[in-house]
Amino acid sequence: MSNATLGGILETALYADDLDAAEAFYGGILGLEKISRGGKRHVFYRCGPGVLLIFNSEETVKPHEPGALPVPPHGTKGAGHVCFRVDGDEIEATAQKLKAAGIAIEADFHWPNGGRSIYFRDPAGNSLECAEPRIWGL
Repeated sequence: MSNATLGGILETALYADDLDAAEAFYGGILGLEKISRGGKRHVFYRCGPGVLLIFNSEETVKPHEPGALPVPPHGTKGAGHVCFRVDGDEIEATAQKLKAAGIAIEADFHWPNGGRSIYFRDPAGNSLECAEPRIWGL
């Protein structure tokens, strides 16, 4: 087996029981570009060079139907976490946009290396973060 290098994260998934609320939040408030919506099962968004998948966990644990894509059942329960990459000069604008939409900022943290993160929740209770890439030395 070769020592293949992982080039980054292509997609990440969060789970939400109410996809309409998720769609209003991620598309409306955060302004992500919707790729597709699959009924009550999922809604997918473009996010920079990657993709954010929002699944209804009750639907994704079901075996796929005949003729559907042969993706194995998967899913989880409870709140997850994702951190969005945001340039330093955009973090304050993002925080103000969230506050204007009635979204509480749970934490606004300046890391010892100088990077900044803001934390907030989506309607499903997932923990979301917007941070400068330098918090990870990028």
